[in-house]
Amino acid sequence: MRKSKVIIFILPLLILCSCGGNRLEVETDDIKVEKVEILRLDKDLFAMDTSKIASYTKSMQEKYGDFYSTFIFGILNPGEVRDSAYKAVAAFINNKDMKQMHADVNRIYTTEEINRVSSEMESAFKRFRYHFPGKPLPKKVVAFESGFNYNITTADSTLGMGLEMYLGADNAFYRMLQWPQYKTIQLRKEYLVSDAMKGWIINTFDSNEPINNLLNHMIFYGKMYYCMDAVLPDTPDSIKIGYTSEQVKYCEAYEKKLWGHFTEKERLYKNDLKEIAEYTSEGPFTSAISKDCPPRIAMYIGWQIVRSYMNKNEKVSLEDLMKTTDAQLILTKSKYKPG
Repeated sequence: MRKSKVIIFILPLLILCSCGGNRLEVETDDIKVEKVEILRLDKDLFAMDTSKIASYTKSMQEKYGDFYSTFIFGILNPGEVRDSAYKAVAAFINNKDMKQMHADVNRIYTTEEINRVSSEMESAFKRFRYHFPGKPLPKKVVAFESGFNYNITTADSTLGMGLEMYLGADNAFYRMLQWPQYKTIQLRKEYLVSDAMKGWIINTFDSNEPINNLLNHMIFYGKMYYCMDAVLPDTPDSIKIGYTSEQVKYCEAYEKKLWGHFTEKERLYKNDLKEIAEYTSEGPFTSAISKDCPPRIAMYIGWQIVRSYMNKNEKVSLEDLMKTTDAQLILTKSKYKPG
């Protein structure tokens, strides 16, 4: 999950519930951000004359900046040399399935829907700037299609969104690809803004410092999730984590037992990557606990710890939280004790 420069998220990972008190209810009317215009690289790509792909390079680079090259040579055709990549782009555009994919995207992402997404992102960017006035926001927000490979990318000061990965759980392409239900449930338009903000937040705060035990993993993601709560306070828990409502209820009902599981046998301080993966990886459930336990459960608990920490330490700002790298300190001062 931890990557540099180009950060790719195949699946959403986040959960947030409403926090106690009004700490994250902030006024942003006076916060200034650039109006969010979602550039439609997907439409511009499929409008090209495929016999003249190379001739579009200059105008596309003027519009999309360095992200255009990143898209062509890093996302759509990784590792290809220039001429071969252009031929591959033409083949991509002319492919029957990709044309149908593009038609599906256009059917769902109408002008009205794109305007809704833009408005939600602008509101989230205002909240981000309120809490982190010194941190950059994307210079461009670009919608693209990559043939069902990437959800969200951050590269070249651009936030990119793969719209074909948000066509609805019952989309025929997802069935054709035989993707499991735990994955397709998250491939809906309701997840787009949440995933995009998650991508930008992790791109901003991931220092790529080594994480050497389970507790550090839990707190790292807990901090990211708390940021999500701050920038998208009205987004439902299930959208942020990619759980069903039943899975959220399970976490709430068994939070005490789940915490007890992690405190047994010094699990919090284990640095075995295989064991850590059991609690942080995507899947239908967390097999190390039970088939009823949702996946990525360590991230859920980590977020609960961070929420408790922020609720009990009111003088700690969101910026202070993100600068704190001592996971044990956060755990201790959180006084986390689920009932």
